[in-house]
Amino acid sequence: MTLPDTMKAMVLTGHGGLDRLDWREDMPVPHPAAGEVLIRVGASAVNNTDVNTRTGWYSKAVRGDTNSAAATGYDGASDADGAWSGALSFPRIQGADCCGEIVAVGEGVASARIGERVLVRPMHRPAGGDEDALVTFGSELDGGFAEFTTIASEHALRIDSPLSDVELASFPCAFSTAEGMIQRARLGAERVLITGASGGVGSAAVQLAKRRGTHVTAVTSPAKADDLKALGADAILHRDDALPEGAFDVVLDLVGGPRWPFLLEALAVRGRYVTSGAIAGPIVELDLRTLYLKDLTLIGSTRQDPRIFTDLVDYIERAEIRPVLTETYKLRDLRAAQEAFLSKSHMGKIGIEIAN
Repeated sequence: MTLPDTMKAMVLTGHGGLDRLDWREDMPVPHPAAGEVLIRVGASAVNNTDVNTRTGWYSKAVRGDTNSAAATGYDGASDADGAWSGALSFPRIQGADCCGEIVAVGEGVASARIGERVLVRPMHRPAGGDEDALVTFGSELDGGFAEFTTIASEHALRIDSPLSDVELASFPCAFSTAEGMIQRARLGAERVLITGASGGVGSAAVQLAKRRGTHVTAVTSPAKADDLKALGADAILHRDDALPEGAFDVVLDLVGGPRWPFLLEALAVRGRYVTSGAIAGPIVELDLRTLYLKDLTLIGSTRQDPRIFTDLVDYIERAEIRPVLTETYKLRDLRAAQEAFLSKSHMGKIGIEIAN
């Protein structure tokens, strides 16, 4: 196959507002290094982390919710530590989700991989590096908001599925985040409360919890209650409802914010609280008496064992989970896609088609 020298891509030029997303049609097509594959990207999707990395929300200087400056950024206040692992280098091609086809391989990778349809593992440890280090596709590495991308061969997992590229691209970031939380909590046939349940990670968590036989209570708005029940939620609580005390064995929290103390009160004795997000704000109030008198366990969930993503691919291939895709945009319309994402009126994921 003859590959082009240049490609179309949406390039992040620095932390800030939507104006930092720059449409380019002259980006060089990357070459796979030793141990890497080159992927022709079929589709990607929008995630909270794309917006948070663009604005620099991960900075310790930021104390507000993720929507507080999502359209404008923080005017340079977060430049020093605005990404997952601190400072980010620019320009950067974002896009944590990627479904595509391997079209070339680097030294040491079997040529038989060319032609494989793959999903990219969005989060992993660097090869030969510190096991505690964090590499995120579309953050520390260029990602899926481009016609071509490269990744270490081991992180491009073959997928056999009748689903479309854009449907498959809705899985990697959101579902691996949710599966990581669930496996960290060792969730079984218990009672779980899921906050932010209508979003990409939350709706993924509903499905992934149900396949374990869990009784799922989802926190959402009234307009999205029926959709979540169709995904498997057994009960619905609205966002301002009082939470029943001691009712849940596990809380999977993506929201944080001012209502956070009530989540701990809602846990049973020896309950487990797991967080992988704080869309309502990262600064919360903890009463240590609640923590120790109820023998609670608090768990942060970001780093993922490699099995998380291989398990996820298995679930997809066995049709045990399904995509929740509300809308699809072309890559060149990524700004509009992020504006739609920020309205929070959607359910599940917003897809990005790469081909023009």
